[in-house]
Amino acid sequence: MQPYTQELVDVLRVTQLEAVEGRWLYEGTCEDLGFRNLFGGQILGQSLYAACRSIAQHFRPHALHAYFLLPGTVTAPVQYQVQQLRQGKSFATLRVDAFQNGQMIFTQTTSFQVPEEGMQHQRPIPAAPAPQGLTDQLELTRKFAHLFADRNREKYTAMRALETRQVNPLNIFAPDKREPHKYVWYRTREAWPADDWALPYALLAYSSDFNLVTTALLPHGVSFYTPGIQLASLDHALWFHREPKLDDWLLYEIESPIANGGRGLNHGFIYHKGGELLVSVAQEGLMRVRPQLEQK
Repeated sequence: MQPYTQELVDVLRVTQLEAVEGRWLYEGTCEDLGFRNLFGGQILGQSLYAACRSIAQHFRPHALHAYFLLPGTVTAPVQYQVQQLRQGKSFATLRVDAFQNGQMIFTQTTSFQVPEEGMQHQRPIPAAPAPQGLTDQLELTRKFAHLFADRNREKYTAMRALETRQVNPLNIFAPDKREPHKYVWYRTREAWPADDWALPYALLAYSSDFNLVTTALLPHGVSFYTPGIQLASLDHALWFHREPKLDDWLLYEIESPIANGGRGLNHGFIYHKGGELLVSVAQEGLMRVRPQLEQK
């Protein structure tokens, strides 16, 4: 396994510290992606992994609802306190609170279900251009490496465990105005560990936070790298419809139906290349214009 893949696996696999009477304590390390604050997807992935490791193995997550309370930092570990709220025969609910430097920075509840059969229908996979004809986002980013600030150039251009290919990618240094709709293909660059059922769920939660809040910026001709733009995830919801499949490309369809009051709402759908809808996503993000802010 390449170091960049092992690093992400190690980040998502939080370490259990305590387990007492329906309560568990875990700790996770932080990765530095070059952002101003701790990446919200990391907190989502780690907290879901902690919840999965605190439930009977015949349960699987089907819904997660989270709130980001305070910005985190990459310079300190994060502790996750897991509490079992209910466990029945078919459904169970756990709450996870994340703490860093003594402060609660995040809270979420995850609902689990014992897998069962039932009626089926789904939104069909969009007719997006195939990933084989698109350019790796890392290759595009490295072409513009000289335009990034010195403090985050190395982080932005580093090899990562996920390969991303966007349909009609935006030039973040000269953004144009376009419809708030985005298609992003992504996959793991190499085989993912198959001996840990919780890890694919954590990875989908982690990856669901990429490209999401920036979709609401598209009609306004700005990007996350525009001076004065302040972005932050406020809440996040996931619905897992099927067992994760990481054996091929995933298509992330994202749309933003509204932005108002300094907030932008985004909806997402993650499909397996074969057509199965795996995950539905919803998130509201902060999007402010503050000219006095330094460029990221």
